[in-house]
Amino acid sequence: MKMPRTKKKNNKGGHHGSVHPFSDEDASIETLSHCSSFSDTASIADEGGEASEDTALEDFQYKLKGFIDSTVDKSAKTRQGALDGLKTAMATRILYEFISERRMTITDSIERCLKKGKGEEQRAAASLACLLCIQLGSGIESEEVFKTLKPIFKNILSDGSANIQARQAVATSLGVCTLVAEDDILDVHATMECFENLFTRSYAKADGTCLSNNPQTSQLHTNALLSWALLLTICTTSQIKDILHKHLPKLPRLLESEDVNMRIAAGETIALLFELARDMDCDFEFHDWDELCNKLNSLATDCNKHRAKTDKRKQRSVFRDVLKAVEDGDFQSETIRFGTERMTIDSWVRKRTYDAFREFVGSGMNYHLQGNELMRDVFELGPPILVDSATMKAMKISRFERHLHNSAAFKARTKARNKFRDKRVDVGEF
Repeated sequence: MKMPRTKKKNNKGGHHGSVHPFSDEDASIETLSHCSSFSDTASIADEGGEASEDTALEDFQYKLKGFIDSTVDKSAKTRQGALDGLKTAMATRILYEFISERRMTITDSIERCLKKGKGEEQRAAASLACLLCIQLGSGIESEEVFKTLKPIFKNILSDGSANIQARQAVATSLGVCTLVAEDDILDVHATMECFENLFTRSYAKADGTCLSNNPQTSQLHTNALLSWALLLTICTTSQIKDILHKHLPKLPRLLESEDVNMRIAAGETIALLFELARDMDCDFEFHDWDELCNKLNSLATDCNKHRAKTDKRKQRSVFRDVLKAVEDGDFQSETIRFGTERMTIDSWVRKRTYDAFREFVGSGMNYHLQGNELMRDVFELGPPILVDSATMKAMKISRFERHLHNSAAFKARTKARNKFRDKRVDVGEF
């Protein structure tokens, strides 16, 4: 399955210069976007109109160019800061025009940091590679970037002597980059096999005994499983049939893991596989269905005193949904609102895809849903909707109104907690 492609016209960037510190406050300024249709143009006009917007944009480009130059600095600390600055910018803004004409320079810097850098630097470089592909979208540009970086990603991922944090980051980034930029479904399958070589090492033995992995290794295997599940969403019907036969009988062994994140990832992957199987055959049957449902039910009602309360609450919430998915094919829908639009997360396929992108863009997710053509293609939102300044101004509420609303909501929550504090749903906590 090939992701949709779009062709865009490149525009020239701003002037070159040295770099100033880049903070989260800088990233939050709406005028820093190249997609100014989605910015708070009304407030810009109040502060000086187009001249103010142009100045802010030039300042932003000035900082970005400084970051790009600093990724080849001799100082590891400076390189790390530059990578983090670029990550923040790409996560919170639409920067296609600026990045497109500098993509090979940025790719060269990422390649150098992955090969020669140490743990944290490699981790930041891997995340930046993923954000670069998200910015460029599905097409020849991101394919060129990925063609350069994929061999390095796979070398790090398979190298047991490599820094474990770098391997964890690569396991996550490789999944999303493959989803966005891989042009051959057979190569997608080959990448999935790389992930399988990792997470299958956490399978419990046939007699039920679990392998003892340290937390860092367990996190690596969890990341590999989640990326593998992400790529399941674009597999062909024949590939899914093979995977169901090969992995569905074994995946429940991961539910025995001591790591709560691995148990949750395994549960959600099982739910995803059942959804895909029923999409192909509404009468799909699993021969160990009763045993699986009993295991999921025990995790959905887990009261094991040896596990942390927060882990148990998180686990119970997820496995209630997983159990419903396996037993009845149900999914707890969620509505995401962004700007004047809304999107419904109504399947495990869509949830896995949404969670994967959100891990990289974080608080910028809603902004990307509004203006990033790749994400709008993936979630079938159609072309970006342009909102004029008058509409944006009408949508905004004053700080005082927002304060009153938040205050009322806080009081309501407090009353609800006090009322039900002694009537907790979770029984058996001591």
